[in-house]
Amino acid sequence: MLSKRKSFPHLISKGFLTSHSVGTTMAKLSVEIAGLKLDNPFILASGIWGETGATLARALRAGAGAVITKSIGMEPRPGHANPTIVELDTGLLNAMGLPNPGIAAYGDEVREALKPGKPVIGSIFGADEREFVHLAKRMEGYGVNALELNLSCPNAKGYGSQIGQSPELTKKITAAVKGAVGIPVFPKLTPNVASIAELAKAAEDGGADGICAINTLKGMAIDLELARPILANKTGGYSGPGIKPVGLCAVFEIFKAVKIPLIGMGGISCGTDAAEYLMAGASALQVGTAVLVRREKTFTTLSRELDAFLRSHKYGSANELVGRAHGSVGAPAEAAKGGS
Repeated sequence: MLSKRKSFPHLISKGFLTSHSVGTTMAKLSVEIAGLKLDNPFILASGIWGETGATLARALRAGAGAVITKSIGMEPRPGHANPTIVELDTGLLNAMGLPNPGIAAYGDEVREALKPGKPVIGSIFGADEREFVHLAKRMEGYGVNALELNLSCPNAKGYGSQIGQSPELTKKITAAVKGAVGIPVFPKLTPNVASIAELAKAAEDGGADGICAINTLKGMAIDLELARPILANKTGGYSGPGIKPVGLCAVFEIFKAVKIPLIGMGGISCGTDAAEYLMAGASALQVGTAVLVRREKTFTTLSRELDAFLRSHKYGSANELVGRAHGSVGAPAEAAKGGS
């Protein structure tokens, strides 16, 4: 259930480049991260428009370079009571509470999502190392191409950021999963900590193949008439354009701290947002809230806009942008973190 407070503006902004400014042939948008080959850097984020295998496949056919499943746990989970979403002027607050059908019932959804032939990343959450290992093995058995470890959901007691705020647990869980599967493992980190770079380093020390950053910020909205929080859970995760500066800063700091590639996210809604994240150090990008506005048009629009930026600034590929904001004209050397 969505509780409307203010409608955040349409995500077309000053950074939006219209289709007539784009050439007929795109610059090289393909990227590779931990062996996964994507025809463009844009990945559908977990929990957005990906409720079923059919909708995940639909996103891939609509131009996503890859998709990430809903976060799946050991058992079916209904999530929190309504209202679970508040629409704000600069994004969304959500407190879904990790609703999912449980791992045993999810195989058919993965198989459906794999039909377009593009990468599918399985998102999992657990209460401890043992649960993460079990879920990882099941997801790998279903055929996913990589795993995202949800160590960062801010609104589910006993899961997510309550585990992922600890560098020690982050390293331990990452190492356990890496020891149990043969596919890439990407921990998804919370920004609700003193040092996200420290968490990233712990994940790297645990054998992570890459880092996903950032998940939502913890936030709240108050109903002035009822004088109480709008969300039934009281707090939720804040996403959308308003968190882009936080996400950019996190990616920038993590890039300096680790040698493994980054998947950046947080408020990406146009091609120039994407270019900023790449320059901060991301090799690929997750898109969430913007998909709620544009749906099928999201990924082709973002690809056209990023292509137009690359052409107008004389870049030959998206990979040439990776890490450039760190002052190294030799960014391709740094970009080796993310592949070619």
